[in-house]
Amino acid sequence: MPLRIVFCGTPAFALPTLSHLIAQPDFQIDAVITQPDRPRGRGHEVSSSPVKDAALEAGIAVYQPEKIKSESAHNFFKRVSPDAVVIIAYGQIISQTLLDIPRLGWVNLHGSLLPKYRGAAPINWAIVNGETKTGVTTMQVSAGLDTGTMLLKHETGIGPDETAPQLAARLAEAGAPLVAETLRTLDRGEITPEPQDNSQSTLAPLLKKEDGRIDWSQPAQAIYNRIRGLQPWPGAFTTFRGKNCHVWGKPAANATALALPGEITATVATPPKPMQSNRLLVTCGADTALEIEFVRLEGRKRVTAPEFSSGAHLTSSDRFV
Repeated sequence: MPLRIVFCGTPAFALPTLSHLIAQPDFQIDAVITQPDRPRGRGHEVSSSPVKDAALEAGIAVYQPEKIKSESAHNFFKRVSPDAVVIIAYGQIISQTLLDIPRLGWVNLHGSLLPKYRGAAPINWAIVNGETKTGVTTMQVSAGLDTGTMLLKHETGIGPDETAPQLAARLAEAGAPLVAETLRTLDRGEITPEPQDNSQSTLAPLLKKEDGRIDWSQPAQAIYNRIRGLQPWPGAFTTFRGKNCHVWGKPAANATALALPGEITATVATPPKPMQSNRLLVTCGADTALEIEFVRLEGRKRVTAPEFSSGAHLTSSDRFV
């Protein structure tokens, strides 16, 4: 008999696992639970979640409770009575009464090597904090915030130029077979849950817009980590002539910063070369500099650094703050 599963998830990060479980003959997805359709994007048009779209395409019943703690949701789980619930980035806290229903419990795929980076944005904060390795962990869901016992782990390095969306895609793919293996070993009684060492835990809180603000007194590498880690939202931004300004760039090679943090220096190649060969450097802390590649001023489209330099008519007094 296949293992009967209810799958809870919302964003694209959950899709590889859902697709993988659907394709396995020893699993049966009885239902998919996802967040209600909500306004999304700049046009705020009401749209469904990626998980809902995938479930409907596969012919799986979809349930979208406004609150999963509701009596109707409890009745739904009691009626379906799955062997296990797989939950990935669903977006709501699960009550103990629901956790007790499936015989194998609720299995979560978390985007970090627990107990590090508990919380809503583990992939983003791992990059922002300059980590060089991370991974995914399957765990049994408990009433706390990512505090459940750990089941299996997959470790991987973080590329020096890897962005949060790129890393998330890799971890999502790595997590799919890990979840399947976790379910099988749980069902056979061949896995021993491992309690987390709370003294080693770190937090990865939900991202806020202000998390993207650049502190130019930090070294260029730390700023680059923020640029990589906070894509696509909130992005890394600063202020230029009183307006918010998103920037993309890398630590400058062979550049010694002599100005104050945030000061902008436009250098022209010698002998003269096409405009794209010009360099736009911003002084950072610890005698480093960030070489700007792209800029998007508030209300404008993203342009290259040379285009920004030319259009802004930079002066020696200009700086990012």
